Amino acid sequence: MIHVAITHGDTNGIGYELIFKTFEASEMLELCTPVVYGSPKVAAFHRNMLGLQTPYTIIHKAEDAKDGRLNLLAVIEEETKVDFGIANAESRSAAAKAMTKAAEDAANGLFDVLVAGPSAEAAPAAPLPMLVNDQLRIAMATAGLPLKEVPKVITKELIEQKALLLHQTLRRDFRISKPRIAILALNTSPGEEEEQILKPAIEALGEQRVNAFGPYPADTFFGEGNFNAFDAVLALYDNQALAPFKTLDFGEGVSFAAGQDLVQTAPLASDAFRNAGKNLSDECSMRHAVYLAIDIFRNRQNYDEPLKNPLKKLYHEKRDESEKVRFNIPKAKDSAEKEKKQ
Repeated sequence: MIHVAITHGDTNGIGYELIFKTFEASEMLELCTPVVYGSPKVAAFHRNMLGLQTPYTIIHKAEDAKDGRLNLLAVIEEETKVDFGIANAESRSAAAKAMTKAAEDAANGLFDVLVAGPSAEAAPAAPLPMLVNDQLRIAMATAGLPLKEVPKVITKELIEQKALLLHQTLRRDFRISKPRIAILALNTSPGEEEEQILKPAIEALGEQRVNAFGPYPADTFFGEGNFNAFDAVLALYDNQALAPFKTLDFGEGVSFAAGQDLVQTAPLASDAFRNAGKNLSDECSMRHAVYLAIDIFRNRQNYDEPLKNPLKKLYHEKRDESEKVRFNIPKAKDSAEKEKKQ
């Protein structure tokens, strides 16, 4: 069974609601062994307040996780006040403690994949942040920057680096053998960045056998549905990715931290605090975050397996190149003459 670590997120948000609703279906426990990094007291409070019935088992170390049940690893034992819908220092601290413990256990190989619960705390920066749903995969070349700072950091080398990483991610994590990548433009009409940075980067990627196309203005690219012709899109900054993705998403969107050894996903929960404590949140995004993490873990195993024990190159091949052997091979013409005489 694949062991899925799940951090509870901000304790004043909807993390526990999404977790309990996701694993209410027994079929999920046949797919993986979930280990929730959180607080038994906070979990009990959320479940009682929301009127949910999902059972769970409290454990104190990841090695004690049992198949066929929802395991709750007690990271926080002390009392933690819950104020639904309000992100405060105490709730953010609880989210950070769960993530820290999960990172420690990940370093020790105690679980296979990580799903991060909704939190106002910024997750560790990923080499290539991605947004994924059934319609679209969109990666971000930069994240967390003010728009005015983006042109200063966009370089030909950066675009090549991120596009190459996206290309490898699509091949290894999504098992797309020859991915097609669209690269978005910075300006709505061709400008200095498009002519001097993006187009040369796309040409260089072509020389490296990466199928990269563009640059495309984001408004017409998404407005006209051109994204359907590609396996993934490389946006230049986060809002350029988030706006169209949320428009095209139907509650199944997942954030994926691509380009790192640990498979890490998270649900895109826009109502993390607005609906906290109301039992109104849809768990679909959390379920898909679990699905995606498991799929990527398996895809990596299948991709890496043939590369583990490659055949050794035979530097010395035994061949008989003597004159006798070479000239004893009958020519086609000689064979035909013999057949006529017979």
